[in-house]
Amino acid sequence: MCSVKCWFIFFVSLFLASGVALITIGSLQYSTYKLMGCFTGESLCKIAIVIIAVGIAIVLVSFMGFIGAFTNNASVVSGFICILIVIILLEVFTGVAFYVFLRKDFLLKLNNDITFKMQNAIHHHSPQDRDAMNRIQNKFSCCGANNFRDWYGHEALGKPQTVPDSCCAVKQKGCGRDRNNIYEKGCIKAIMGFLLKNLLWVGCVCFTLGIAEILGLFVGVCFCMNLKGKSYENLS
Repeated sequence: MCSVKCWFIFFVSLFLASGVALITIGSLQYSTYKLMGCFTGESLCKIAIVIIAVGIAIVLVSFMGFIGAFTNNASVVSGFICILIVIILLEVFTGVAFYVFLRKDFLLKLNNDITFKMQNAIHHHSPQDRDAMNRIQNKFSCCGANNFRDWYGHEALGKPQTVPDSCCAVKQKGCGRDRNNIYEKGCIKAIMGFLLKNLLWVGCVCFTLGIAEILGLFVGVCFCMNLKGKSYENLS
């Protein structure tokens, strides 16, 4: 009885830690995806919101598990198990969403959309586009859409071989004229690399968490059965 309860508390503690981690990861992703929203659209922000929501749900359910464990309440533990099943199903749907996002045709479309919007932003260079490109170039240490040469010859920058100061490795006024001080990597490649790495990493975390939750579900069922068995013994 004690060993099962200890294992149950261990898995609930693991859920609580993973819930806090998912909230942190989702929040960081949301802020970055929001930054890229001008070029990638709002669909990525929705994934971050789902991750945050799952994290909050796991934290709340973890407290329910602790209450059930420390009070030896079979009804609370049963409720914990039922909600945990729902969370596992939500994570399965999230995993399917990651699979859809990582499909080759979707990634190709996303790459084309980012390319079109980014080249458009560089060509028109409105105040809104300028701010968006500056934020992206600062965040991802990149320059231009495909590379820094996308800025060459732009009327708003004055000299023909000049890039915005946000392209500079060392920021200072007029640094975009120094060829040796600018990022050579294009922002399309930087963004796509970030998205692939980020989505794959989150997918692995969700997969690992799912396995731990299934094990925790099994331990929870055993703990609940022990509690109910003890209640029947007391009644008899």
